[in-house]
Amino acid sequence: MTPATSKQNRHSPLYWIPTTWFAMGLPNLALGGTVVALLYKSQGMSDAQIAFWTGILILPWSFKPLWGPFMELYRSKRFYIYVSQMVCGLLFAMALLSLYSKAFFSISVVLFFLVAFFGATQDIAADGLYLQQLNPTQQARFVGWQGTFYNFAKLFSNGGMVFLAGALIPVWGDRNAWAVVLAVYAGVMLLAGLYSSRMLPSDPERNKVHSASEVWKTLKDVLVSFFQKKYIWAGLLFIILYRFAEGQAIKIMPLFMKAGREVGGLGLQESTLGLLTGIYGTIAFVLGSLLAGYYVAKKGLNRRTLLLLCAFFNLPFAAYSYLAYTQTENLWIIGTAITVEHFGYGFGFIGIILFIMQQIAPGKYQMAHYAFGSAITYFGYTLASMMSGVLSDAMGYQKFFLWVLVATIPAFVVTWLVPLKPVAQALTDNATDA
Repeated sequence: MTPATSKQNRHSPLYWIPTTWFAMGLPNLALGGTVVALLYKSQGMSDAQIAFWTGILILPWSFKPLWGPFMELYRSKRFYIYVSQMVCGLLFAMALLSLYSKAFFSISVVLFFLVAFFGATQDIAADGLYLQQLNPTQQARFVGWQGTFYNFAKLFSNGGMVFLAGALIPVWGDRNAWAVVLAVYAGVMLLAGLYSSRMLPSDPERNKVHSASEVWKTLKDVLVSFFQKKYIWAGLLFIILYRFAEGQAIKIMPLFMKAGREVGGLGLQESTLGLLTGIYGTIAFVLGSLLAGYYVAKKGLNRRTLLLLCAFFNLPFAAYSYLAYTQTENLWIIGTAITVEHFGYGFGFIGIILFIMQQIAPGKYQMAHYAFGSAITYFGYTLASMMSGVLSDAMGYQKFFLWVLVATIPAFVVTWLVPLKPVAQALTDNATDA
């Protein structure tokens, strides 16, 4: 081990975990959240186009378990992290330039899809490095830092960047304002890559897999054992339908807030929307997540707690239906509705995380099966979001958000019916099935 490498590995995890998880959040939240949706909205695209194409853009996060094992064949996890961050920065810079092209939409879709691919690659390597570098005690100690800085990325994107765009649009116009936003993303990701190249610890073990055939064999075993688990199909139906309404509501929400009042929207400026959803909404989400964690830790994951989590997750979408029907101009009411929905979202999302962790993942390939379960629920969310724009354009915002409430019913049905095994039994059954 070289002196430089030894020095890298002596760094506290706090030298690299906060910046890594902040950088992990930026591509995902920019493409799948509010920023790119509002960027496309400013270029005159319909809700159907925006929902479909931003759904396409985030698909790499649904399929990342498929190419993750092949990354073991070449270089280190550290290499994949800082190179992916730098490439994302360059791609955001290229997207900035494409804003001034007549073919902006086509070019940007390709560039943003590549951002998603490298963003997902960064996620795979970062999760692997975290598990590799830290012992179980350290993993538990620092996991809170992951969530905290990922949520800082949410504040940065849905709050800061949307607010910045709103502040610059009246002065510089839509195109130049969004160019500044993309320049900020490019700069931050490039700086993150440079920082990571110096501060990330080096992998103590590299290239444990020596051939592609070995990777394929392991991947086949992972997939076969996953689908052999007891109640796996009922579990997959649960994790897809639990987010069926969410995938539709969350995608249309910022478009509805931005749309003019003459077409049923609230007509909010980007600066106001960034403040309400990015700051107050994110704070409410974090509080909801923290309280849900304590609640489930005390009560355990059983039928009653899972139904309560499902209710917290789905019923607050009624807030958007209320806003669509009243079209209130009162920012206190709008802010309260957003805060209530985000709090419920944060509280209820714990349900699906714990279900995958305790009911789906246990067994021989726990980490891989958790990744597959998470990817499948993300895929279900993406499909729901892709169809939301067509429904929104056809129904109008009022009827659409009523439909969202109807779309919560499957979540309650599967939550009531899905088989739940005690954690100890899930461990035994899944280990046997694997």
